[in-house]
Amino acid sequence: MSITKEALLKLQNGSDVRGIAVEGIEGQHVNLTGEAANLIAQAFVTWLSEKTQKPAKDLKIGVGHDSRISAPALKAQVLQGIIGKGAAAFDCGLASTPSMFMSIVFPETQFDGSIMITASHLPFNRNGLKFFNAAGGLESKDITDLLLGAASCQPASPDISGVGKVDLLALYAKSLREKIRLGVKAVEDYDHPLAGLHVVVDAGNGAGGFFVEQVLKPLGADTTGSQFLDPDGMFPNHIPNPEKKEAMDAVSSATVQNHADLGIIFDTDVDRMSAVLQDGKEVNRDSIIAMMAAILAKDYPGGTIVTDSVTSDKLTDFLENTLHMKHHRFKRGYKNVINESKRLNDAGILSPLAIETSGHGAMSENYFLDDGAYMAVKLLIAAARAKKEGKQVGSLIAAMPPQFECREYRMNILLDDFKPYGQEILRVFEQRAKEAGYAVAPNSYEGIRLSFTGEEVQGWLLLRMSLHDPLLPMNLEGNRPGDCDKILAIAKQLLAGFDKLDTSVLG
Repeated sequence: MSITKEALLKLQNGSDVRGIAVEGIEGQHVNLTGEAANLIAQAFVTWLSEKTQKPAKDLKIGVGHDSRISAPALKAQVLQGIIGKGAAAFDCGLASTPSMFMSIVFPETQFDGSIMITASHLPFNRNGLKFFNAAGGLESKDITDLLLGAASCQPASPDISGVGKVDLLALYAKSLREKIRLGVKAVEDYDHPLAGLHVVVDAGNGAGGFFVEQVLKPLGADTTGSQFLDPDGMFPNHIPNPEKKEAMDAVSSATVQNHADLGIIFDTDVDRMSAVLQDGKEVNRDSIIAMMAAILAKDYPGGTIVTDSVTSDKLTDFLENTLHMKHHRFKRGYKNVINESKRLNDAGILSPLAIETSGHGAMSENYFLDDGAYMAVKLLIAAARAKKEGKQVGSLIAAMPPQFECREYRMNILLDDFKPYGQEILRVFEQRAKEAGYAVAPNSYEGIRLSFTGEEVQGWLLLRMSLHDPLLPMNLEGNRPGDCDKILAIAKQLLAGFDKLDTSVLG
C-alpha cells in the first residue's frame, strides 16, 4: 500500500470524502487516488457489515456517480474494493446523490448501502465519495472511522466484468412522476398533470438532465429552452451551483427568453435546487426557504423550519408572521440542520423542513433526504395547482420582502493554532457590541449576530468561525442603499486591534 493513514485522513470533508482526482489545475495535485477509493470502499463494507450485523457476503451495495471526468476510473476502483471484501456490488451508472439513498428504499433494489461518487459543485478536477445506509447519510465520525479502517486494508483487484448494472435514474424518475401525479390529482388528465405548464431546466451539465426527459416531458410539461442537460464533467457552460451568480443568471435568462412559467436549476449531483419565476425573479437563498415553507405550511401548521445561520431577519418575519410557523436558525452545514430538525421531531416538536440558503433542503416526509429533485417536485405540484387557479406560484412568497444587498467577507486568522484566537475575537466582538448598544441576537448557535432596526441603519450582521479553516466569515445584509457600508463600518470598529486577523478584505 502506497497511501499513508495521514493522507487518507486528509480526505475527510465533514461527512463526505473529497479530494483532487485529476490533474489540470496548476498547483493542485491528485490526492484522491484510485488506491484511496479502493481502500475506502473496502472499509465501508466492513463498517456496513458491523452496522447491519450481516456477513459481507450477504451485503448488496450500489455505486453511482455524477458527470465528473474522473468518475469511471474511481468507480472501477470502488467496485473492486467492494467485491474484494466479499460483498455484492451493483453499478448504478450516472445517478443523483438522492437516488443513491433511495436505492436502499426501492423494492426493486433494496441495497444494504450505497456509495455516490461526487464532489457536488466543486471544479472538474475534484471528486469525492458520499455514503448511505438505511439510516441516511453517514456522520462525520463515521467517515473518520472509515478512513482509519481503510488505512489497514490492502488494494484489491478482483474481476468486475460481471458486476450487475441497474438503471437507477429510471426507477427514481418513476417515483418522482408518481409523486407529482398524486400531488396534483389532475381531473382532466391524471397522467399528464403538468400539461399547460412551461418549465425550463438548467442542469449545468451535471446529473440532473434526466429530470427533463424522464419526469417533465412524460407528465406533459413544455420544456422548451431547457439547457445544459447533457452530462459533461468539464462543465463548459457554468459550474452547476445555484449559489453562483453566473448559474442563476443563466437559468433566469433562459426562463424569461422562453416565456416559461418556471425555471429550475440543480447542482451537479441534484441534492440542491433553486428556481426562477416567470419574470426572472430568483428563488434562491432566503426565498427558496420561504417558498418551500409556504408550500408545506398548510400540511404542517405551526411547524418549525430549521435553517442555517446566515438567513435574514426578513425571512424570520415571513415565516413567523405570514406563514405562522416557527423559525429555528441553527448552524451552517446541511447535516447540522438536518440533524437538528430530526432532534426537534424526536422531542415532540413538529419540524417538517431542514434547509440551507445553499439550496440543500430535506423534508420529514422524504426520509430527511436533502433532495433537489424532490424539492422541484413539491414546487411543480404547487405551480400546477396555481396555474389551474389562474395564479402564479410566486404568489406564495409575494409577502416576502426582497433582499436589497448582501455581502460576505472571509478574514484569515494568521496563526496555526487559530481556534482559541478566533473564539477570543468573537468574545470581544460581542462584548464591544453590547457596550456600544447594538442588539445582539439571543440563542445564536453559531457566531455573533447583530440586528440593526433604527432609522440610521437597518439590516443584520453575522460573524462566525469557519467549520474547518482558519477563517472568520462575516455575512451582512442591508435593507436600504448605504446600509451595508454603514454595517461594515461598525464591524471594522468592533474588530479593531486584532493583529493576527487579516481584515484587509474589508477595505
